[in-house]
Amino acid sequence: MLLRPAVVTLCAGLLLAVPGQALGQTAAPPATAPPAVTIPPAVTGADGAPAPANPAELAPATDPVLVLDSLVDQVPRPLEPFLANYQVFNGGRELGAATMQVAATPDARWRIDLQLKGSGLTRLIGLNLQQSTVFDVQGIHYRPLTQTLVKRVFLSNRKTVGTYDWNSNSALWTGDIKRTRAAPVALQRGDMSGLLINLAVVRDAVPGQTLRYRYVDDGRTRDHIYQVAAQTEVIQISDLSYDAMRVERVQSGNEQTLIWVAAGVPTPIRILQREDGKDTTDLRLVEYH
Repeated sequence: MLLRPAVVTLCAGLLLAVPGQALGQTAAPPATAPPAVTIPPAVTGADGAPAPANPAELAPATDPVLVLDSLVDQVPRPLEPFLANYQVFNGGRELGAATMQVAATPDARWRIDLQLKGSGLTRLIGLNLQQSTVFDVQGIHYRPLTQTLVKRVFLSNRKTVGTYDWNSNSALWTGDIKRTRAAPVALQRGDMSGLLINLAVVRDAVPGQTLRYRYVDDGRTRDHIYQVAAQTEVIQISDLSYDAMRVERVQSGNEQTLIWVAAGVPTPIRILQREDGKDTTDLRLVEYH
């Protein structure tokens, strides 16, 4: 089961999002070797949480991508490494666990990984999904360089590798890829994998804002448009509640993707996918460090 971007997408593009947070509570953990912590409850009430420091909020606009492109001299909120643990549900039933990790690599590069492992029956049938994107940061852009997907379900294994060549402005996927997706894909400035779109949503979300990205992943391209709710809302996960921003992907058809982000948290609090109005893949944050 591949996560669709907003999860990445966790289910098809994830994660996922590998299968991919930003408003509502305490300050983000320090950049240097922060201790493991359980996510604290969001600050609510009259003292409301501060708005996130990201370029999209520096000037009003309906297109964050255009805003970011026009503010090249502005310094975006620094990317920080983290490891986040999630519970994964499907149709309201627990499916297993997932981890999302961002780590620095040599040569001023970064890597984001999403791994999903089934539990119970799903573990017995061998459900295992891994997605990774190596990327660098160019100004206000998360620029993908390579991408891998490994999916194992029972007796079926699938692996694809994508290469983003920014010198020729083209991307190519090899491995277990459909013929219709095996041709090179022309790249545009700002293109991202599904996992990177998750990070961008966390960075860019501002109440009432519209977020626009171009998804280039697994041999496909799509325009992804997200609408951030005008007001924050309280969401409950286990015994903790958070004052979070709800971000919904605007898309046609019977699919719906929702992401909740909270101030000071570098990863989504929750990523929910729905089909025909029913919950399907649902990632709920347990802790991060």
